Amino acid sequence: MNLNKVDLNLFIVFDAIYTEANLTRAGQIVGITQPAVSNALARLRETFNDPLFVRTAQGMVPTPMAQNIIGPVRNALQQLRISVQESRTFNPAQANKTYRISMTDLTETVILPPLFQRLRRLAPTVQIESFLAKRRETTKELAAGRLDFAVDAPLNTDPQVRHVKLMEDRYVCAMRRGHPLAKDKITLDEYLSLSHIHISSRRSGLGYVDLSLGKMGIQRKVILRSQHYLMASTVLHGTDLAITVPERFARRQDLHYVNLPVNDVPSLETHLYWHESTDQDPANRWMREQIIEICQQVTAQEQKERA
Repeated sequence: MNLNKVDLNLFIVFDAIYTEANLTRAGQIVGITQPAVSNALARLRETFNDPLFVRTAQGMVPTPMAQNIIGPVRNALQQLRISVQESRTFNPAQANKTYRISMTDLTETVILPPLFQRLRRLAPTVQIESFLAKRRETTKELAAGRLDFAVDAPLNTDPQVRHVKLMEDRYVCAMRRGHPLAKDKITLDEYLSLSHIHISSRRSGLGYVDLSLGKMGIQRKVILRSQHYLMASTVLHGTDLAITVPERFARRQDLHYVNLPVNDVPSLETHLYWHESTDQDPANRWMREQIIEICQQVTAQEQKERA
C-alpha cells in the first residue's frame, strides 16, 4: 500500500464505522453525511481490496481484515491526536526536546550556566545545543527549523524574524591586574600605545572602537585577532596586551578595566531572535520566557553589585 496516495481521514471514518456499526451514526460522529461515509468506505475497500464491513441485521459487521487492522489504526490515530495536542501545549517537566541556539562564547558564559541549572529543575529531559551560526544565514536557519534562537547584536532587520532586547553593556579597555597601565583612567595616547587583542567572528573587518578611531584619523595596534573571548582572557592574564570588551566580560574574568578614552563608541545590545512561524509555538515561547527572565536576573544582580 502506498500511503502517499491514501487520504488519512479515511481511517477516522473506518474507526467510527467499526465503533458504531452503522454508517449514519458514524457520519454523525465524524461530522459528515451518510453518503460521504459510504463514499469513504468504498475508497477504503478499494485500498485494502477487502469489503472490511458486511451489512447484516445487527449492523455493519467487520471482516477479519478489518479486525486485524483496527488496533494499529486506533493506535496511529491516538498518536496523531497526542502530537496535535502537544503542539498546542507544552509541559516542560515531561518535554523531550532539543533547543538549538546560536550565540558567542561570551554570551554562553552569561546565559548557559543559569539556564542549564533552571532546566535541570523545570525541564530535566530538555537538551541544549549551542553553536555560532553565520550571521548572514541566521534567518534561513531559523526559518528552516535548524535553529530555534539566535542571540546577537541588533543587526538582523528581516521582517520574518522577531526579536527582543535581552541585555545592554558598555565597552571598556581591559588588561591584567598589575599591568603598567592598570590605573583609574588612561589617555588616548596611552590607549594607542598598547598592543590589542580584537575579537570577531569575521576574518576581517573593524570593531566599533576602530570605527570611532578612524573618524579621528588614527588607529590602534591589533596584534592578535581571534573569535573567542575566553581565549583572550587567558592571553591577557599572562601578557601586557589589552582588549576592548563589554564591561560584563572584564568583571567576570577578574580583569582590570577603565573607561575608553574614545567618546562615541556605542553600547553593546544583545537581542534574542526567533522566526515568526514559531512566535505562538508553546515550546518556543516557554524557552523565550526562560532566557528573558534569566537575563533580567543577571542584569539586576549586576546593578545590585555595583550599588
